[in-house]
Amino acid sequence: MQSSATSVDQYISELPGDRRPAVTQLRDVIKNNLPSGYREEMSYGMIGYVVPHDLYPSGYHCNPDLPLPFMNLASQKNYIAVYHSGIYADPSLLEWFKTEYANRVPGKLDMGKSCIRFKKMQTIPFELIGELCTKMSVEEWIKTYESIIKR
Repeated sequence: MQSSATSVDQYISELPGDRRPAVTQLRDVIKNNLPSGYREEMSYGMIGYVVPHDLYPSGYHCNPDLPLPFMNLASQKNYIAVYHSGIYADPSLLEWFKTEYANRVPGKLDMGKSCIRFKKMQTIPFELIGELCTKMSVEEWIKTYESIIKR
């Protein structure tokens, strides 16, 4: 579900009341743990964390007018999603995340290529998401992106 919100604050204010606290807490965790250089903005109708053009002028290969995406946070119809491009592009980071998730969270990990889905707000591993955010600097993401995704 893409939002038509033009700001992150508007996006959050339009969320259903039961989703707002979890999305707000995830946003805070992400902002407090992402390495410097990433910028928060609305991206693809979700809260996005991107590499701005002043750090990576080439932008996103699918649309160079857009900054290079790294993470997104969204309230979807049946779950809250965290999209993390690093776990899609870096197998060792993906394995770290899967192992840590299994060690810390009861139940099965619900995940796509870069999408981590949380259907129960009370089982969101906020601390683990924070740790995941620290694992890839802007420079590392650009290098990974250029070597693996943008060929």
